[in-house]
Amino acid sequence: MPTTFRPTLDSAFRSSLRATDADAVGALIRATGFFYDHEEAIAIELVEEALAQKGLAHPGGDYHFLFADGPEFLLGYSCFGPVPLTVGSWDLYWIAVHPQTQGQGLGRKLLRASEDAAAAAGASQFFVDTSGRALYEPTRAFYERCGYQRAATLEDFYGPGDPKVIYQRRFPTTHPTR
Repeated sequence: MPTTFRPTLDSAFRSSLRATDADAVGALIRATGFFYDHEEAIAIELVEEALAQKGLAHPGGDYHFLFADGPEFLLGYSCFGPVPLTVGSWDLYWIAVHPQTQGQGLGRKLLRASEDAAAAAGASQFFVDTSGRALYEPTRAFYERCGYQRAATLEDFYGPGDPKVIYQRRFPTTHPTR
């Protein structure tokens, strides 16, 4: 990748899937340097599963996606969906922003657009799970800056010394579009 490339963040997000998205998501996940190999495999698998179901971020389905396309690579994406057996609770399963795009507001825009899409589909709250490892301190700070409250910490959840930190954000009765 050229070091002079400066992505633009002005375009709208895409929710429909393309045949190239599984590979693009894998490359994005790898580029962040945050995720384990098995986590990368799951992110790719979710996209492939949705593609197999005719490429729809299908209403009422399990997984909804937003993609931020760049001219050379995927700048960011999110994956979210309703929590089974709940009323109004949704999970943010994945959100990732390419390192060349971090710090420019794309993560916040993706998160807000994901919240808006979930709220429009009936969500009253969003849950986010993340690692408690030191590597994830900026991630946890990001969620807190975006109005998320730490709801729980499960020690050694992902492995010894790797707790699961759960964040929650309740939506206002009328969730405004930002």
